[in-house]
Amino acid sequence: MENEARPGPDGKLRCPWALSTPDYIAYHDDEWGRPVHGDSALYERLTLEGFQSGLSWLTILRKRSGFRRAFAGFDPAEVARFDEADVERLLADTSIVRNRAKIHAAVTNARALLRLQASDGGDALHHLVWSFAPEPDGRPAPRTLADVPAITPESTALAKALKKRGFVFVGPTTAYATMQAAGLVNDHLADCVARGG
Repeated sequence: MENEARPGPDGKLRCPWALSTPDYIAYHDDEWGRPVHGDSALYERLTLEGFQSGLSWLTILRKRSGFRRAFAGFDPAEVARFDEADVERLLADTSIVRNRAKIHAAVTNARALLRLQASDGGDALHHLVWSFAPEPDGRPAPRTLADVPAITPESTALAKALKKRGFVFVGPTTAYATMQAAGLVNDHLADCVARGG
């Protein structure tokens, strides 16, 4: 079936979404669903998932080095200092997705992250995000892509908590995609080689 784990170029079963390009295979095997820790790393994932909204994830993957350059390595303290001149510079940067609302969201969220750190201490975003991780055995491993949700009660609660703290462009779907990308949940299909133990 199309929605089940399928063999990749090496014959190993993988989630079917990962098989269309080598970029996807590498991301699927080495990053997606692996635990991500630290405020800067989580800020990067949250930002990239926001930029992905309405686009293919492949577009974001192929522009990730451009995003890292444009957004000062996703150092929130640096991005928080961006002003309108920086926004205009980024809107002219073809190495990233040029969307004014998403660029503003990245800057707004960097500022929200610094406020969160000021009130709650270092790695405050890490602690906040990971506090919404569901129990690892809370649901069975998905057998097909149809078993993988787009939102969950945890992602809805995470989105609400982030918005309460001044983050924008972080609805339940973006929050869940971040949870998947950062390893809070393991949505590799049951037969996928990257599922792990």
